[in-house]
Amino acid sequence: MSLTPALTLYDTTLRDGTQGEGISFSVLDKLRVAEKLDDFGMHYIEGGWPGSNPKDVAFFAEAKSRRWKHARLAAFGSTRRGGTAVEKDAQVRTLLEAGTPVVTLVAKASRLHTTEILGVTPEENLAMITDTVRYLHGHGREVIHDAEIFFDGYKEDADYALRTLRAAHDAGANLLVLCDTLGGCLPHEIEEITRAVRAALGADARLGIHTHNDCGLGVANALAAVRAGAVQVQGTINGYGERTGNCNLTTLIPCVQAKLGLAVVPDLTRLTELSFFVDELANIAHDVRAPFVGRTAFAHKGGLHAHAVQKLARSYEHMEPAAVGNRQHILVSELSGQSNVLAKAAALGFPLEKNSAEVRAILEVVKRRESEGYEYEAAEASFELLVRKRLGLHMPLFDLQEYHCSFRRAGNGAYETCEATVKLRVGNQPEYTVAEGDGPVNALDFALRKALRPFYPEIDLIKLEDYKVRISDSHLATAAKTRVFIVSGDGRETWSTVGVSNNIIEASWLALIDSLEYRLRANKMTKDK
Repeated sequence: MSLTPALTLYDTTLRDGTQGEGISFSVLDKLRVAEKLDDFGMHYIEGGWPGSNPKDVAFFAEAKSRRWKHARLAAFGSTRRGGTAVEKDAQVRTLLEAGTPVVTLVAKASRLHTTEILGVTPEENLAMITDTVRYLHGHGREVIHDAEIFFDGYKEDADYALRTLRAAHDAGANLLVLCDTLGGCLPHEIEEITRAVRAALGADARLGIHTHNDCGLGVANALAAVRAGAVQVQGTINGYGERTGNCNLTTLIPCVQAKLGLAVVPDLTRLTELSFFVDELANIAHDVRAPFVGRTAFAHKGGLHAHAVQKLARSYEHMEPAAVGNRQHILVSELSGQSNVLAKAAALGFPLEKNSAEVRAILEVVKRRESEGYEYEAAEASFELLVRKRLGLHMPLFDLQEYHCSFRRAGNGAYETCEATVKLRVGNQPEYTVAEGDGPVNALDFALRKALRPFYPEIDLIKLEDYKVRISDSHLATAAKTRVFIVSGDGRETWSTVGVSNNIIEASWLALIDSLEYRLRANKMTKDK
């Protein structure tokens, strides 16, 4: 699909998305999400507000050294403060120091917000916009102007709202983004006002749209603006954002590409994987009923529908599930989901034939493990090991005899000790090790590494970089299964593994074993060559 898009996508998951309750990313998480979005074909990625917190400072510092294949990275900030020269405004200076090719500026488009919230005169607000846009544009930045509270400001005082846009445009802003910040507008209002703005500003003023989902219309409102001539849509993966969230890009993208026929991403089949990946890193349970990417988006539970779609899928499906990387879910269909297994196996270098015994065997294991609580969308290393095991290509690096963890704490809190023992064999060589740690998982990690180090000294290069725990069936209370997700790295690359068990120690052990086996096996194969 040729991509000279009439419409560009601007992702703000890492900034606006993290304002949602319960949404938080580590610096590593942010970098991994950004790289995934870049690989997916996102045009713009907003990394955060540089200078606002140590995490964003670290992100932009690291991002400078990364190569971005598709996306233009954006730093977000506000116009200069009232009564302050733009050259002396510390916040504006941090936007330049972030080193991104794009700077997105938020500015008030509402007279009410200007006087009552900012506490400046309407004329000073216009000067703040003009000075900051001109300053950043003069330093070679692509400037995107986010007109905050635009639609409500337009309803309150259309002339002033338009004056804020003209100030930004005349100062050199590359794009004027109309923001439904309160999320209270209806689609017909968005379309009518966007058309009115286009008519008032002329064809050389490029417009974008930024919507929130407070009325459940975030995507619908963005589509209304596109119909009215907006050339960029801002949003977040899975609709993260403050209050009820932002425009959900995982819903908007297929609507734009599959329904409106506007090519915006090179491969729409990777959408579901992206959705699950971001949820996993955010440690958020995936919305099973999410349009396009949810597990039930193309599910048919018996009766007339299930019978019909087995004969003709489009009889009860508005599009092919595979087009967005999802699959049809029918309880009686043993072939359901083969496309996902085939695609992932091929990406790992295992070209398999559809309907082959190998594919059916892998699919059977995946489906069984998914029912147990496993998720493989963001645990690529565990999935590769699963495939290798089913194809008979996996050679365990050691044979585990047993492991044990203990935790002792004095009643008065004077001391506490966590200890782990590991007993295993590498070839014919037995190893029995004991180690202490800050917790059971840490102690197990130390004991296992101690046992394997004589045989695999490169194990010291492998670092556990992130560790997440989620309860997969919380309705079972203390008997619920636990999913542990681990990110590891060796200084050259990172990989992810997953383990599931009723016991959090066992789940952690399974994810830890996968992590070490994945990297050590790859190193062994390289040496053997």
